Amino acid sequence: MPVVPLQLETPEIAIAAAGGAVVRRSLLPSGVRVLTESVPGAVSASVGFWVPVGSRDEREDALGATHFLEHLLFKGTPTRSAFDIAVAFDEVGGEHNAVTTKEHTCYYAKVRDRDVPMAIDVLADMIVSSVLDAEEFERERDVILDELAMADDDPADVAGERLAELVHGEHPLGRPIGGSPASIREVSRDRVAEHYREHYGPGDVVVTVAGAVDHDRIVALLQDALHRYGWSLGTGAPRPRRASDPAAPGAGGLVVVDRPLEQVNLMIGMPGIVAGDPRRGALAVLNAVLGSGMSSRLFQEVRERRGLAYAVYSYSSGYSDAGLMSLAAACAPRKAIEVAELMGAELERLVEGVSADELRRAKGQLAGGSALALEDSDARMSRLGRAELTLGELADIDAALERIDAVTDADVRSLAAELAGGPRSIAAVGPAVDGYDRLVVPATASGDASAPRGTVEPAA
Repeated sequence: MPVVPLQLETPEIAIAAAGGAVVRRSLLPSGVRVLTESVPGAVSASVGFWVPVGSRDEREDALGATHFLEHLLFKGTPTRSAFDIAVAFDEVGGEHNAVTTKEHTCYYAKVRDRDVPMAIDVLADMIVSSVLDAEEFERERDVILDELAMADDDPADVAGERLAELVHGEHPLGRPIGGSPASIREVSRDRVAEHYREHYGPGDVVVTVAGAVDHDRIVALLQDALHRYGWSLGTGAPRPRRASDPAAPGAGGLVVVDRPLEQVNLMIGMPGIVAGDPRRGALAVLNAVLGSGMSSRLFQEVRERRGLAYAVYSYSSGYSDAGLMSLAAACAPRKAIEVAELMGAELERLVEGVSADELRRAKGQLAGGSALALEDSDARMSRLGRAELTLGELADIDAALERIDAVTDADVRSLAAELAGGPRSIAAVGPAVDGYDRLVVPATASGDASAPRGTVEPAA
């Protein structure tokens, strides 16, 4: 199939996809959008209720409220207790959970085909009529504080959060998804409830279902559940998608979190490209060549040839109006500067080009990985959600792989030059090491010694 635009005002879309799958999309009168992918031979289905609110959408007096709310929606409705919600999925061998990101929240479940009506009913009840009980709120506050403490014990998590702050600067994308211990202690139930009322409405919600599904039946089940739990079926419209004009990145900098660890968790980052950038295929190929897999340049140079680190890789994150490219490693403190220099050098070496063999391997890796991922209905369900909320278009695997196959050495070189030429930040967690500062590239001017270089956070 070609790439199909998902216009917000289009009431019905039907797409014949690869492998005999059929994707359908309906815009309900209330403004709710429903996308399904019927997969031949499937005996289970994944259901996702998506809301386009993430940590970037929070007010200063409610940092962490989106993630807090994600927890609370599992704590009961007027017709179900938290235990009832848990039992509903456990007794049929299903899976259910939720995820909060910087730009959306998703409540999801995976069940046998016969249990899809139950999954839709329970998730709809949670989305529409959560009670946000005051006692549950206070209990969950402590649970979230424990979750934040657990993340703070993970040096890779800490480095990732610090890097996002440096690369995104003052942009809300630089904030941690879960808030801070201080913000969670301070936020009130009333403020979280206000956040719920503001962002959880028919025009916000997207429902995606993939696997053993019948679209018309899914729509009927969803309409019935949403109406029973309190939403009007009347006239509404979907909320517009986020603007995609690239936001100004941070200036580049350095943060060292001094901790008495055996290793340094080291991340080098720079502004990437937005999620909908036409060059995202080139970025996928670049990342595969640079640091995804055991044949990548980072793995081969840093680990295999020099034995400097066990873990070394690269990754990218794309948002509606910003992006982040990161190179990461964990190594002994005495090797940290050499590893950091090598990672930066490998990025810069991509500007010189990639070989035909590297290009072939990268495209093969991406093609195989994409095909294997679509064996899982969760991946298909998530793909539909991303297409509707962020990209505004849907391409099946054949069209996506055509984009990848069209990527040339020149495309990779051009994008590598842009990434390598931007401001470069470093976040390191572990024993403090001298020398990181000379590897930072501020946005003001490359090598400008007067530019701010960063901070060292002392060991607690």
